[in-house]
Amino acid sequence: MKVVVVTGAGGLVGAAASRRYVKDADLVVGVDNDSRASFFGPEASTAWQVRSLEEQYDNYVHVPADIRDEQAMAKVFTEYGTDIELVVHTAAQPSHDWAASDPMTDFTVNANGTLNLLEQTREHAPESVFIFTSTNKVYGDTPNALPLEELDTRWEVAQDHAYFKDGIDESMSIDSCKHSLFGVSKAAADLMVQEYGRYFGMKAVTLRGGCLTGPGHSGAQLHGFLAYLAKCAATGRPYTVFGYKGKQVRDNLHCDDLVEAFDQVYRDPRPGEVYNMGGGRWSDCSMLEAIEVCEKVAGRSMQWSYAEQNRSGDHMWWVSDTSRFREHYPQWQPRHDVESIVREIHDEGVERWLAEAHD
Repeated sequence: MKVVVVTGAGGLVGAAASRRYVKDADLVVGVDNDSRASFFGPEASTAWQVRSLEEQYDNYVHVPADIRDEQAMAKVFTEYGTDIELVVHTAAQPSHDWAASDPMTDFTVNANGTLNLLEQTREHAPESVFIFTSTNKVYGDTPNALPLEELDTRWEVAQDHAYFKDGIDESMSIDSCKHSLFGVSKAAADLMVQEYGRYFGMKAVTLRGGCLTGPGHSGAQLHGFLAYLAKCAATGRPYTVFGYKGKQVRDNLHCDDLVEAFDQVYRDPRPGEVYNMGGGRWSDCSMLEAIEVCEKVAGRSMQWSYAEQNRSGDHMWWVSDTSRFREHYPQWQPRHDVESIVREIHDEGVERWLAEAHD
């Protein structure tokens, strides 16, 4: 029997991975205790996504457990053992703003939870592939030292810089910079996954995501900017842009494109590898540019304001260079650009958002 374990199964990426693997696995075991609702409030709850998975798929089994709970995770991994062929670890405390409010929870979820899963995998399913969704926040604010030029709607790296064409590669240092506490907890997990690949020879691989997005995102002000921005555009809710004149740049990767990257790794894992993973130059935009796209898709002007203070440790400019991943997995290429992502988020979410607004 082929079993796939997905942590954070109700979240954006976890749900997309679950929907992908119910098609060709005998069983998908989703682990998610809806911590997102406790982090960001009821509107960020993933319960609706879990209900959808349970209702649609007979070969999806849900485990409402905390990844830090050794006993609960041991029960999952003991039950399915070597039938587990793939572990997709997406569960996390995902906000660098929220992390500062409760450093203990942030670190134990992101670092200790990941270590717990690695140990359970090593003990019970040592031949399985272990894929970890890390973050570009492991690089801290080092990208802000790049030579940036101010354009009309965005910051842009100097055209003669090595990163101008394809973005930032994995050679950027993660040391001697301000990370945010979230960046530190994810860096600890990131390094541990690499170490289990290199030291123990596990098929453990790390993907450092930029802005991961898509229609399954329960966007909130502190996390999931593109989904939350689309929600504000559709419902008329006010939106606040924090710092950098609204010209900070992000590359955006659709969750389905990320899951296709997972599948490439699953079919040909490279133990201990780490890759930057995002939409790259194919799908980058500034906050101001994203607002313009959201207004176009929603067919209405947004109510947004500007706060001078940027978020601590935030990036002024981030574009992921995925060329190393594409060299190792030449069949992979992102398919969704910014406007198509926003349109899909809007079209699939607008009825739910408007219903929530009237509750």
